[in-house]
Amino acid sequence: MPFESAGCNPGIAETRRAAWEWAESHGLFLSPPARKKMIRTRPELWISLIFPRASQRHLDLFCQWLFWAFLVDDEFDDGPAGRDPRMCEKAIARLVDVFDGAVPVGRMEHALDGLRERTCRDRSPRWVRQFRRDTVAWLWTYYAEAVERAAGQVPSRADFVKHRRDSVAMQPFLCLHEIAAGIDLPDSARSLPAYIALRNAVTDHSGLCNDICSFEKEAALGYEHNAVRLIQRDRGTSLQEAVEEAGIQLARIVERVQRAEKELAEEIDAADIGGGTRAALERCAQDYRGLVRGDFDYHARAERYTRPDLVELDERDSLSRYFAA
Repeated sequence: MPFESAGCNPGIAETRRAAWEWAESHGLFLSPPARKKMIRTRPELWISLIFPRASQRHLDLFCQWLFWAFLVDDEFDDGPAGRDPRMCEKAIARLVDVFDGAVPVGRMEHALDGLRERTCRDRSPRWVRQFRRDTVAWLWTYYAEAVERAAGQVPSRADFVKHRRDSVAMQPFLCLHEIAAGIDLPDSARSLPAYIALRNAVTDHSGLCNDICSFEKEAALGYEHNAVRLIQRDRGTSLQEAVEEAGIQLARIVERVQRAEKELAEEIDAADIGGGTRAALERCAQDYRGLVRGDFDYHARAERYTRPDLVELDERDSLSRYFAA
């Protein structure tokens, strides 16, 4: 991994405490198994590695988003909603409606409503549009997977790359990066081909890194939406060969990140972009490299990925109480 190792913000313990207190304040009391899983997940570690220069207030907010996202992920990846398209559709549609201003009902909806309000209150309409697009696109990937699972379908590798770009949920955190960095990109900057390519490469790296580290856990759950598993199925290789192929692909994505950085600098000059917009784009290019490294380091340290032997099967047949009125 050629990127410089990311530092770890010293406020990590405070961030962890704030996340658990926030969850409990919204009635998100985790069962003993779920609590152990979240402890092994260490959302505060990921946030501290991804945003090493963020203020404590922003670290806390972002970690609460991630805590909430992991609850969603475990519900729809591992729980019954991921096997029942109608149950999944209803729950996801409600979350999207709440994001768009509907009155929240269940505890997960109330938690989302509070996070959205605190996050978007001082942001521009264009930033909110991007954040909404990325968050909603991530949420609906759970429904797409539930439908494919129910139909006995497996996506092609090409289709999965596009799907994974949304399902890994990195893009909303690229939006949150702008809050930490004190920037707000105009639509013209977001439309630059190299900026789009950079965002996509960073997101693709996160998705593939996660798939490599999650494969054993997801295989135990019968979860097929994983790049390593798709390589194995497509090529008829051994697990080790599939992992090695995924590793080669990961290195190529790093090259894409570096190429997009270079092309972004060229496009900034070609478009004669100056002032605050130039500084904001340069900050993104600089920080996204550290973000990739931080994400890579996190997957090597969190027990959620390093200890697949600790996976517990979810035997429920209904959504958790967090989604109840």
